[in-house]
Amino acid sequence: MNELTDPILVVAAYLTGSLSAAILVCKLLQLPDPRTDGSKNPGATNVLRLGGKKAALLTLAGDMLKGMIPVAIAIEMNSSELIVALTMLAAFLGHLYPLFFGFKGGKGVATALGGLIGLHWSIGLATITTWLAAALLFRYSSLSALIAILLAPLYVWLLFPSIESVILTMTMVTITVMLYWRHRSNIQNLLSGKEDKIKFGSTQKQPESAENLKK
Repeated sequence: MNELTDPILVVAAYLTGSLSAAILVCKLLQLPDPRTDGSKNPGATNVLRLGGKKAALLTLAGDMLKGMIPVAIAIEMNSSELIVALTMLAAFLGHLYPLFFGFKGGKGVATALGGLIGLHWSIGLATITTWLAAALLFRYSSLSALIAILLAPLYVWLLFPSIESVILTMTMVTITVMLYWRHRSNIQNLLSGKEDKIKFGSTQKQPESAENLKK
């Protein structure tokens, strides 16, 4: 049975990841296309600029769920570690390179986080806690995301309920490398001192150059 269902799980995960929450939410709420307005990135931060908090939260939830649900289903079906890893990677790649939207997607942090929550709640909690702690300490959302994602492979290795999780850990390393590549402009801004800081308690929308975990 697994010989039939395993490839279906992986393909379905990619197709699910290809459903851009940002684009769908903007169409539903009759907002500008996030691919052509604002920062032109189909992520929750850009949707926040274009439509406010409600639209951004819907986008964030959608991006996380499309990473979480396929992985949770694979685990519930007692799939092998390899298939679970491929399912998580497929959902992530679907967000980055969506089939339905010309293979031009977002940066993938929220979808990766959803996949980690799907693996095990403790892994997701550790990653979210790391992001929050780094955000409070450094006040840079993008830096907080990069730190959290950098530590995510370690959390998978330590917290996944398995004697050995080499494949999943190496898959998370691959996702981390790709996330760093997608955030290369943020890294350049951080090094040059141009990255915007988080303004806790601010009611204003984030400036266009800000990037954070919601993407």
